[in-house]
Amino acid sequence: MSPSHIAPQVHDFLNRSRYPVDEWALVESHIDNDDLGTTETLFSVGNGYLGLRGNVDEGRDSFTHGTFVNGFHETWPIQHAEEAFGFARVGQTIVNAPDAKVIRLYVDDEPLLLPIADLVEYERRLDFRTGVMSRDILWRTPGGKRVRIRSRRMVSFTQRHLAVLTFEVTMLDDYAPVAISSQILNRQDGEDEYHVRSKAMGEGVDPRKAGQMNHRVLRPQSNWGNLADGRVALGYQCTESGMTIAVAADHRLETANNYTKRIQTDDDLAKMTYRIDAEPGQPIVLTKLVSYHTSRGVPSRELLDRCRRTLDRAHDEGLDQQFDDQRAWLDGFWERSDVEIPGQPEVQQATRWNLFQIAQASARAEGTGIPAKGVTGSGYGGHYFWDTEIYVLPFLTYTTPRAARNALRFRYTLLDAARSRAKQLAQHGALFPWRTINGEEASAYYAAGTAQYHIDADISYALSQYLAATGDLDFLTREGVDILVETARMWVDLGFWRDEDDGTFHIHGVTGPDEYTTVVNDNLFTNVMARFNLSRAAQAVRDLAARDGIEYERVVERLGLAMSEVDEWERAAADMAVPYDEHLGVHPQDQHFLEREVWDLEHTPLDKRPLLLNYHPLVIYRFQVLKQADVVLALFLQGDHFTPEEKRADFEYYDPITTGDSTLSAVVQSIMAAEVGYHDLALRYFLSALFVDLADRHRNTSDGVHVASTGGVWSALVSGFGGFRDHGGVFTIDPRLPEAWESLTYRLTLLGTRVRVAVLPDRVDLEVEDGAEASLVVRGHAVTVRAGAPVSVALDGQGPRLEGEPAPVPGRRRADGTIIAAIVPGT
Repeated sequence: MSPSHIAPQVHDFLNRSRYPVDEWALVESHIDNDDLGTTETLFSVGNGYLGLRGNVDEGRDSFTHGTFVNGFHETWPIQHAEEAFGFARVGQTIVNAPDAKVIRLYVDDEPLLLPIADLVEYERRLDFRTGVMSRDILWRTPGGKRVRIRSRRMVSFTQRHLAVLTFEVTMLDDYAPVAISSQILNRQDGEDEYHVRSKAMGEGVDPRKAGQMNHRVLRPQSNWGNLADGRVALGYQCTESGMTIAVAADHRLETANNYTKRIQTDDDLAKMTYRIDAEPGQPIVLTKLVSYHTSRGVPSRELLDRCRRTLDRAHDEGLDQQFDDQRAWLDGFWERSDVEIPGQPEVQQATRWNLFQIAQASARAEGTGIPAKGVTGSGYGGHYFWDTEIYVLPFLTYTTPRAARNALRFRYTLLDAARSRAKQLAQHGALFPWRTINGEEASAYYAAGTAQYHIDADISYALSQYLAATGDLDFLTREGVDILVETARMWVDLGFWRDEDDGTFHIHGVTGPDEYTTVVNDNLFTNVMARFNLSRAAQAVRDLAARDGIEYERVVERLGLAMSEVDEWERAAADMAVPYDEHLGVHPQDQHFLEREVWDLEHTPLDKRPLLLNYHPLVIYRFQVLKQADVVLALFLQGDHFTPEEKRADFEYYDPITTGDSTLSAVVQSIMAAEVGYHDLALRYFLSALFVDLADRHRNTSDGVHVASTGGVWSALVSGFGGFRDHGGVFTIDPRLPEAWESLTYRLTLLGTRVRVAVLPDRVDLEVEDGAEASLVVRGHAVTVRAGAPVSVALDGQGPRLEGEPAPVPGRRRADGTIIAAIVPGT
């Protein structure tokens, strides 16, 4: 593996003897116990509300067990070694919900344990079209008997609170006594399947990363079971947050064999056990329907009633209906969202895996945010970050606008908490938390957390993008304008004019996206995004006043708004400081960034990477070195404010000093490399992002899917190679198709019309797939494409083409005559 600051050369990142190419599925042909954590993440299933990690059905042999409900969390007081006013006070961590995945199998009283089992055949498949994770194995027992075991696992997209599991066992040659133990197990506080408390969460749990708490998290509220209908249930309340959860499971066994059954429930375990006299050739099929419901205060007994209703409805509809509905939902998803790369099957497979992960993280995340790891792992504590707005929402906005609206409405519900947070930091308006679940700031390290004020502008940017793509004036008028106004108030209060008469508006003491440089003055990304936020808020208010006087007056009354404020926002935006170094010909990342020396990444040992795990923050902060794209991200999001020459110069300066230690970086570097002309480098960055989880490139896939990166993959395809931009509500296309690709096809939903965009070496083809018409600008030519009337626009090449990579920064001369040096600290 190459250092993270070097884009890897183009190659296939996966072992195809283990992961064969299938453009519509991730398939595993043999198991490897050395990377269980990675495969548990890769084969997770979820719907944005409920997620089941890809743990083995049998339970015990796992790296990190995981069943997660989005937003279901415990709280605790954050203890700071040295206190200061305004520090984050309330820690929040997603709770590992009771595990209903466990279905243990015994043949001749011998348990199936995959690490030591004699597996004659093995295949595990995550199907992107059916939304089902299936496993098919042929086991030769210690006694020499052959057993076929097929299982399926699905979390429903159509029924938010439902998971479906099936487990089929067939003795192929011989009779054997078979036992099946189906369980719901509270791993958060209890024991594992063998009553070993220390192993309850799995072999790979690291307490330092898991955010484990030293008190019992889930307080038992109820447990019960009914042997006759095979239904068992558990109910709990979180000790500190007060949140409640109920989980119930229905069991149905179908077989021609004789069998008996028994039931057991207690505080932390609900179990149905079947003992079967299994004759050869007689299938044993267990169907397990599971329902989870959570609440911020409703008693668990009420939630258990909801579970009953969910299960009753699923039972009435039948098992086949659940699978059919799942397929139908995903058919619609792929019609809206698929990106096609003909002739590149490995890339196609990985692309669809990434897009499928966005669906699993967001589809039913109603009333909640989209966690950084979705519902596939406990990484980052289940928190919501700016990742959602900048990396995930573009995909949702242009393919599934309803889901984007849900995510933005969630931010609106946090507005009162954001107002309170702004007051704590002596600001007007609203300041959204850097990381949170319940709306309170949960970042204990303010320099790389709370100081990232740009989250306000990120949310406003995503809101504006959604409004331009959908024309949803109802949302803007009733709720969205409140976000724009309160964030604009924060910016104009945070910044200041150096000269009140004819000066420049500055913003000091903030941190940009690059967390290797913190608490700086005039961070370029922050300033240009704040400028956008201020301008967009002013535009929204003025447009509303002109469009609907009654609604405008309601906004004025609701927010205490004065038009003089709007004037001030516009003035601040017009006067915003945008640092530029005439001598070096680049935009400094901040006021003093170019004064520092460059970190010598080329000579930094690999065992010292990533930097944040091997050097004190103060060491890192002294150098020109980036964790992730900062100025380069601004070039993408606010590209209409920079010239092509400025974009190239900035990219060539910052790309060599960007470590890529964050998975958020490669997708942005790919997009801008493509735009300015580094076509080969753009493809290399794209592939490194495309396989960041599939190939475990950052060695932390076991913590969960990098959801922001999966969203960024879509942007790299559509905005990078596909050339799509949406500045100011004008939709433009200026593609950069990789030379090795024959074509690239993607879909965009623009103001209710879905357009199919096919990029070929010599033209762009546009066709309306659903709706009436859409207007775009393709390489400078205004085009309106209508239903039944496809349009082709000829291309003269794929933009500028630059060979190689940008030159190193060290050796360049500053305006004062000093030469930028490269240093490895401590050597």
